[in-house]
Parts: sequence; C-alpha cells; structure tokens
Amino acid sequence: MPGFGRSYNGHQSDHMRISTVREFRDHATGMLRSKAPILVTRRGRLAGVFFPWPEATLPLDFKKELFSVLSAEVSRQVKKRGLTEEGVLEDFDSWRKVRRETRSRR
Repeated sequence: MPGFGRSYNGHQSDHMRISTVREFRDHATGMLRSKAPILVTRRGRLAGVFFPWPEATLPLDFKKELFSVLSAEVSRQVKKRGLTEEGVLEDFDSWRKVRRETRSRR
C-alpha cells in the first residue's frame, strides 16, 4: 500500500478512520461503535483494519469457519510449545487458586 510509511494518527474522513494502536486500545469502546472501517497503525505502518459488522449476529456458517480456524491455530500453538491438555488444566487450576486467594484478602 503506497503512502502508508508515514504516520496518519487521528485522521478521520467520511470513509475510514485512521488510528494508532495506542489510540485504538485506549478508546476501543467508542471506536467499535463506529459504522466506518478503522485502519490501525503502529509506528506509521499498517497494523490492522477493523470492519464493523452491521448485523446483530454473525451467520452460522461464518461462526463455524471462524471456530475452525481459531481452533486450528490454538492447536498449532499448543503443539509448538509442547503443551499437554493436563498441563494446561493444571496451570489454569493454579491460576484460579491464586486468584481466589487474592480476592478473599480484599
């Protein structure tokens, strides 16, 4: 994409808002209500694009495909790190115990 080497922080037009990662993170709630796409930049370079979904819910076929893609990626990351289901469950249980102890002290 020509021209995206420069920083366009905070630019807004009728067609697309351009935001930095930090601005997007800090103001995500408001930005996600936008009807216009949001181009997100990091250090002046394209980091991602958010396209608002006009419908209240996603089509079932899309949900199935999204689940499949995300599940495959999680599986790939688990294998890459040499994790096991038992190890993940043990780690989660330990995190939960620490969290409960921290809450009970409040």
